[in-house]
Amino acid sequence: MKTNEFNRLHIVDALRGFALISIMLLHNIEHFDFYYHPPGQPDWLNSLDKMIWEGLFFLFAGKSYAIFALLFGLTFHLQWQRQLRAGKDFSIRFLWRMLLLLCFGFVNAAFYQGDILMMYALLGIVMIPFARLNDRIVFVTALLLLLQPFEWIALFQASNESDGALADPASWAYFGQMSGYIPKQSMIDTIVGNLTNGRLAVTLWNWENGRVVQTFSLFLFGMLAGRRQLFEITESSMRFWIRTLLGSIVFFLPLYYLKVTIPTAEISEAMRRPFESIVSSWANITFMAVAAASFVLLFRNRKRGKSLFIFKPLGRMSLTNYILQSVVGSFLYYGYGLALYQYTGASISLLIGIALATMQTVFSRWWMQNHAQGPLEILWHKATWLSFRKD
Repeated sequence: MKTNEFNRLHIVDALRGFALISIMLLHNIEHFDFYYHPPGQPDWLNSLDKMIWEGLFFLFAGKSYAIFALLFGLTFHLQWQRQLRAGKDFSIRFLWRMLLLLCFGFVNAAFYQGDILMMYALLGIVMIPFARLNDRIVFVTALLLLLQPFEWIALFQASNESDGALADPASWAYFGQMSGYIPKQSMIDTIVGNLTNGRLAVTLWNWENGRVVQTFSLFLFGMLAGRRQLFEITESSMRFWIRTLLGSIVFFLPLYYLKVTIPTAEISEAMRRPFESIVSSWANITFMAVAAASFVLLFRNRKRGKSLFIFKPLGRMSLTNYILQSVVGSFLYYGYGLALYQYTGASISLLIGIALATMQTVFSRWWMQNHAQGPLEILWHKATWLSFRKD
């Protein structure tokens, strides 16, 4: 492996591990998608819960998943190029790999309805034709999707209609039905509910909030980052990340101001909803760019960057850790397990999340001392090459 590729993979693994930890902390304070605030808490704890909730959502909500999506596109490019250099077509193999990921996502969704692996697998298949297109076409497509075209269409249509009562998003009705199975003590009911009602709720929510087109846009940008070698430790890539950091800060500030003022703006509800989705999406992406650029630049610092290596083992076995946190988290908070949702607000849930993150970090470091990949990564790799000749 070339030195630059070795350095690049260190950064990618560490950044992916950081995103995984931040996602875990959010999932814990959300009780893994079952929103419930325990009654009878003292006022000071309620205030602390609110501060922690708002703080973590500001830092990570909509940003951590975006880092994951960006790195998914980058990893796709690295795998594609590796096969291309060997004179092989990766199309069929990658299609099979995505079908396997869909199966992993199905298992994960049984425990946690908010699973992203199934959506990644389906969108990943669409990446295959784009791997053969030139940078300009890929960039224009990614940019158009990032602009949230469907939300702009909805905004335009709303501007030509008279103001009236707006129906609730379709996903709300399905999310409301979670109380029929999550608090129950039956694991079977929870799994069935997650795989039926839960999948409908999350799929609709992803579409209603522009998450589907945004995710694919980030896949494409990640592929372009790989083509331009932006994660390699070079002077040109560092200049790119410095410009990205400064530019993203400049764009984020007015976007965030718009985001917090839209709810009180004097516009119709029909216009407010798509406008809110557009601005929130852009604000999250610009803040994600701030976080990613800061991480890469800090990683290059020989003294301070060493502390970020703690995330590398987590990132190298992100599939294992992502599914493991769903299995453990659902047992901790759902009715079929310890039902901690009844007793833990954001503060206590954050402490639980930190404890789980620490245990996963220790486990990942221990496992990676003797293995090249995580347990599920090994299974995924072997199944990917099933009936194919090994390289």
